[in-house]
This record gives sequence, C-alpha cells and structure tokens, in this order.
Amino acid sequence: MKLFNNTLVKITLVCLLLLVNLMIAQPSWAGKELANDPDYVEITKSLESALLEKQSQGSTPEIEQKISNLQYQKYIVENSEDPAGICRNETNETLLIYGEKPKKSTSTYDNELYLLPSGAETDDEWDCQGVYIPGQAATEEQAAIPPKAFKFVHGTRLVATTNPETKEIEFNLPPAKVFQSGEANWLIPENLQAALDAGITTAKIND
Repeated sequence: MKLFNNTLVKITLVCLLLLVNLMIAQPSWAGKELANDPDYVEITKSLESALLEKQSQGSTPEIEQKISNLQYQKYIVENSEDPAGICRNETNETLLIYGEKPKKSTSTYDNELYLLPSGAETDDEWDCQGVYIPGQAATEEQAAIPPKAFKFVHGTRLVATTNPETKEIEFNLPPAKVFQSGEANWLIPENLQAALDAGITTAKIND
C-alpha cells in the first residue's frame, strides 16, 4: 500500500509539472507567432505611434477613434482561434472581395479579386483579406469618388450590409487600412465593369 501511495504521488507531481510547463510555454509560443505576424507588427507600431501622438498633442475625437480601432484590431489578431478571415455578404448585390492567389496564378499583385454572392459567407478555411468598393462618377452635387480596397486583419469576422437610407455598403468592423489605386500592391480596378471583365471567379463559399 505504501509503494502504491508513493507511486501515485510521483505520478501526480509529474502531471502537475507538465501542466505548469504547458501554462508557461503556451504564451511563449503565442508570442513567437505574433512576433512574426506582419499584421500584428504593423498594428502594434501604429498603436504605439498613436499613443505617443495623443501624449504629445493631446486627445482629440479623431485620435481616440484611431486608438480604439487599433486596439480592437490588435485584440482580434491576439484572440482569433483561426487566422483565416471570414466575410459574409448581407447586401443585396454581389461583392468583390480579396483572397489569396491560386498557386498557378501569374499575377504580380499580393492577392486576387473574387466574387461573393449576396447572402453567402466565405469558407472558414479560405482567408478573406478585404473588400473592393467601386468608385462613383462625378455629379453636379458631388465630386468623383475613386474606387477603394478595404483591408481587414486576419481572423476578422466581417459582415457587409447596405445602409437602407444612403444605399452605401457598411461593415460591422472598421478596416485596418483603406487603399486607393497605386497605394498598395492590390488590384483596384477603375470601375466595376473593368473588374468583371478581368474574369473573376467565385470565392470558396461556406456550405
């Protein structure tokens, strides 16, 4: 009986040591992964810069909103269980979204445009990186609006909807960045027809 008790104590101690090691090592592994994550590195630098700007120039609604957005993006990257971004289209039209290039692609851009039908959601193993919004021609009331690409950090669960009053597309989360043509190595066609003429395929959809 004494031998059995000693063995049980040793097993218990070994299990406790393994548990403690796992608890200590896990943040270390996570830290190493985040340290090599381009999104996380960029967000961290931008947040530090925004906090310094607030400290030196004082608080304004704009800087507070910027800090809040960056903190939320950092939280998403730190806590997302799956690195893939998911985009859901709750508008009444087909969206153009960005995702990884196919292996056989000869494109020189960082990613590729895909179609996301109304009511559809991208597959959870397919990384949705952003959304393309076409520009608008100039009118008597307003100047021309250039097309833009809205980038979202990986791990984002994005939902796109249509504002019932303005008819503009809105997102449930703020984008990490907004690009115009020439500001990033993303394909940003001049207009929707030019994008469709490029022969865009449908993104991988969640069944």
